[in-house]
Amino acid sequence: MTDDVQPIGIARGLTNYGDRAFALYLRRSFIKSMGYSSAILERPVVGIATSASGFNNCHRAMPELVEAVKRGVLAAGGLPIEFPTISLGEVFLSPTSLMFRNLMSMDVEEMVRAQPMDSVVMIGGCDKTVPAQLMGAASADLPAVQLVTGPMMTGRHEGERLGACTDCRRFWGNFRAGKVQRAEIDVVEGRHATTAGTCAVMGTASTMACIAEVLGMSLPGTAAIPAVHADRLRAAEASGALAVQLIGQPIKPSQVITPKSVENAMRVLLALGGSTNAIIHLTAVAGRLGIPVSLQRLNELSDTTPVLVNLKPTGDNYMEDFYAAGGMSALLRELKPLLHLDTISVTGETLGERLAAEEGAWSDPKIVRPFNDPIEPVGGLVALFGSLAPQGAILKRSAADKTLFETEGRAVVFSSLEDLGNRVDDPLLDIQVGDIMVLQNAGPTSASGMPEAGYLPIPKKLAQAGLKDMVRISDARMSGTAFGTIVLHVTPEAAAGGPLALVQSGDRIRMSVQNRRIDLLVDDAELARRRAALPAAADKPTRGYAKLYQDHVLQADGGCDFDFLLGPAPKE
Repeated sequence: MTDDVQPIGIARGLTNYGDRAFALYLRRSFIKSMGYSSAILERPVVGIATSASGFNNCHRAMPELVEAVKRGVLAAGGLPIEFPTISLGEVFLSPTSLMFRNLMSMDVEEMVRAQPMDSVVMIGGCDKTVPAQLMGAASADLPAVQLVTGPMMTGRHEGERLGACTDCRRFWGNFRAGKVQRAEIDVVEGRHATTAGTCAVMGTASTMACIAEVLGMSLPGTAAIPAVHADRLRAAEASGALAVQLIGQPIKPSQVITPKSVENAMRVLLALGGSTNAIIHLTAVAGRLGIPVSLQRLNELSDTTPVLVNLKPTGDNYMEDFYAAGGMSALLRELKPLLHLDTISVTGETLGERLAAEEGAWSDPKIVRPFNDPIEPVGGLVALFGSLAPQGAILKRSAADKTLFETEGRAVVFSSLEDLGNRVDDPLLDIQVGDIMVLQNAGPTSASGMPEAGYLPIPKKLAQAGLKDMVRISDARMSGTAFGTIVLHVTPEAAAGGPLALVQSGDRIRMSVQNRRIDLLVDDAELARRRAALPAAADKPTRGYAKLYQDHVLQADGGCDFDFLLGPAPKE
């Protein structure tokens, strides 16, 4: 092979022994120990990035997906080679899966770049795995196809459909309020999540699957296919075949993920009433290619993007219903006047061409509402700014109590997750209807690593009295499956010295969704006095990934990515 011809397959990226011919000879010798023939080793290689784990229930069906991808690759003339990466099981990681998202993204990027493959299919599903894979793919910029594991099917309890985890939270809230007894909650525990797959509602996993599709990184129409549906395997086979077709083509993540496709993704996020987590993840994915995501622009889009998808936690239905109703294709057709139609997907087709080909396809208006008959006339998310959140905060208004949108109340402050756990159910807690709960030190550089703790529990004495919602503010995140009038991602965070650190119980806070404001009503002189009295920052980790994370993680408005990973990776 001459020096001016790009090697393909296992000849790519040879290990450096100072002798390229020997390196290829040695590699072929060792790979033949796996039983490959000389003929098949001449084929281009499609890597299959797998993230299966015994600590990740969402990825239980991944072995079957891998085999289907391999089938598609082989049929299209490629050689499939699977390889493992870190897996992030949302409920199995301490302190939180977000802390390890960047680590997984680096794992994906480096293994895609370091190993001999001509394109890659990435298989993930659980909340942080898909953004990590998209981040890694954007940085590696090798032809890539995202394949999601798909959502669970619903379970049943005494005639009622249940789906993790919106219904988990509802039952747990009723249990805390004394409306559900221990015997029933123990039974229900086994009925929320009964199949392989991700959460059955429009939580973070489902939202990110939809975002991956509208960004153009996955096959059209595949985001909502249930994990146990035969169509999910057919999507895997087609993804493998497409990965072969992409080899030698100019369609790479950097051509697919563009400012226009990112804006389309923001529109879809708003129309879905999707997870608040998704704005952090989309910011991080876009940031890998130097594309800014502005919260001010989010507000502009939100004012003109209706909520159209009737799924929990914003509506009444589940992901299996969304798929049966036409899925993303149905939603994109309704949003067509608002979208950039000249963006391309990994198929090479523009969004406009896709929608033209799907014109007239059936959809269920009860699940995907017509544009002129929305669930909500404005988008599901809104950013708030003000003296409490100079760089912004996020409210999922589509899952909140609108009677609380224009609020002024007394702050009841919890200084940490430990403080919250110790006092929230204390009968002597000084809290009443109309107060505003505030949690500090739960942001990205806090000891807790920005957990999904923003869904502060209603104090038991108020829950037992019938209170279902109140304003809750924090620098933490909230699961996409949750609901309530909850202000999240307050930036800068308390642990970084943001104004949230200065709030004390008894202070007045004013929130105006109409004006996009959230303000601490304390004069500047008093705030300066409090700032001077803040305790010294806690000691930071001194080794390992925890140190890397603390030294380099950005705030929420930077997607909580590492500062040294922003922008396109330098080309070799």
